[in-house]
Amino acid sequence: MIIGVVTEIKPHEYRVSMIPSGVAELTRAGHKVLVQKDAGTGSGFSDAEYVAAGAKIIDGPGEIFAKAEMIVKVKEPQPVECRMLRRGQVLFTYFHFAADRELTENVLKSGCVAIAYETVRDREGRLPLLTPMSEVAGKMSVQEGAKYLERPMMGRGILLGGVPGVEPAKVVILGGGVVGTNAAKIAAGLGAQVVVMDVNLDRLRYLSDVMPANVQLLFSDAARIREQIKQADLVIGAVLIPGAKCPILVSRADLELMKPGAVIVDVGVDQGGCCETIRPTTHDNPTYIVDGIVHYGVANMPGAVGRTSTFALTNATMPYVLKLAELGWREATKADPGLAHGVDAYEGFLCNKDVAKTFSLEYRPYQP
Repeated sequence: MIIGVVTEIKPHEYRVSMIPSGVAELTRAGHKVLVQKDAGTGSGFSDAEYVAAGAKIIDGPGEIFAKAEMIVKVKEPQPVECRMLRRGQVLFTYFHFAADRELTENVLKSGCVAIAYETVRDREGRLPLLTPMSEVAGKMSVQEGAKYLERPMMGRGILLGGVPGVEPAKVVILGGGVVGTNAAKIAAGLGAQVVVMDVNLDRLRYLSDVMPANVQLLFSDAARIREQIKQADLVIGAVLIPGAKCPILVSRADLELMKPGAVIVDVGVDQGGCCETIRPTTHDNPTYIVDGIVHYGVANMPGAVGRTSTFALTNATMPYVLKLAELGWREATKADPGLAHGVDAYEGFLCNKDVAKTFSLEYRPYQP
């Protein structure tokens, strides 16, 4: 199979979808890998390293999209890339369709096979290709939240961990999954007063066994969320419904309850976010203020730590890339039901029920 690796063009996206050792594995198995010039620079990999691993370096994306049977990316295809996709070509990447109707329609129009990292499941029903970036984003959410609590960033002027004689900041985390757990670990480690809220009692019981004493676990409902965000200095949105748009947990009206200069970091912004007033931002212009509350909505947070994120992502994706290259997408999804769950669209058909419902589009389940 011919596999293509293109340079990510989303603003401040420094990750790359394949490292040189991954190229070496594919070429040893008899496959051909085309890598766009400087695709790995943001993650610290030179073209020479890719060539040494067996890749062919291509100057621009056009030739790669034209020749590759499978394109492996990190972020969803941008409009210019959607126009280069072709029917039957496999595109393996993050899509987050539920937050973007235009992207959904462009991918359907192309007829490509869209296999979404975020909906692939393992044998236990977990999301193995979403987990590593959720770990990174969870840890970064506290790092960024602490930064934007500083007064020059229009925050409250609060040090997250406080100092002796001065109370620490209160961090409220909505969601106790991978993002929320990693956020709680970092916030607690810095000495903040942390509250994690979730609707899953079993998850809360598990977290109670592994979290330090400065993390409080609360069952989540609308009244309790409002009660907690009144006291919060930093609110982290860590809600995920796989493949679907996030539910709104913090409304515009709720902002009036919060302290002026408090910060909201909504990690689920690429799935619509759980805060009504959140919208996607970029690393160039990451924040904006609504009703006195600082909103941070960068949709590709892990892209800022490209080298760490690239290793974490490719550790998880490469076994699937090898399987798709060896068997082809149809046979690979027959052999692996969890991978079949990642087929969100193919040949113009939308196979993700939640996305179809969100946009009132026709739904056709994928049958391997």
